[in-house]
Amino acid sequence: MLNKKLVVPFSCLLLFANATINIAHSHSIKAEKNNAKLATFDIVNANIEASDNGLTFTMSVSEKAGMSTPTPTGKLEGSRVFSYVWPTKIDSSSVGFEKGQGILSMAITSHPDFDDTPLFDENADGNLANDGTVWHSHWVVLVPDNACGEGALKVKDIPAGNNPKLPLTWPGLPILIDSPGYSPIIDGKQVTVRVPFNNAKELRGIGFDGVTAGLRVNESAHAPLLCVVNVFDVASGDLSLPGGIQ
Repeated sequence: MLNKKLVVPFSCLLLFANATINIAHSHSIKAEKNNAKLATFDIVNANIEASDNGLTFTMSVSEKAGMSTPTPTGKLEGSRVFSYVWPTKIDSSSVGFEKGQGILSMAITSHPDFDDTPLFDENADGNLANDGTVWHSHWVVLVPDNACGEGALKVKDIPAGNNPKLPLTWPGLPILIDSPGYSPIIDGKQVTVRVPFNNAKELRGIGFDGVTAGLRVNESAHAPLLCVVNVFDVASGDLSLPGGIQ
């Protein structure tokens, strides 16, 4: 279950995402240590840096980043996802979704029971459909949904019959997720992913946070399809998105 201290801030993130962006001072988030049971998800620092042609997302943890992955269940329904996530105030339209859809987040995920990167062969074995355990990147849009638990978040569902604007590398799942194929680098205590982004410098000062979390696929494989069910750690402590893209 979600820590009750995090429920209200999580729900409020949708308001942050849809509100006028307030430019804050650009800085990383130095996090309090030993706030997570597993050191691999205990956030020490979270940062987003803008260059001429992209964004670099980094997250440092206490020990052994990426060493813990979900236990396989043998089926999609009820399976688990582990993730390193950067919730941002960047508008969802910036990466190919429709405008104002929720909290645009970069996520590095591992999930052994399904593959949601159909265009990429992360483990280089010639099979495009068996790479879910390998840590990989997604853009996701998060919104609150009490069906996932009071105040909890989910990856936004696409209702049947709707045809929203989607990125070209959308993997075909009925949720607002993109599988762009940006390969994360996991080295010691740090997770890094470099993301091409037009006019990235214009995003400097936009707010962000850092989260490590567990998600779960609905037992019925219907909406809400993918819920946040366990927050391991939050860089800010309260999901106030106090960081500023540098």
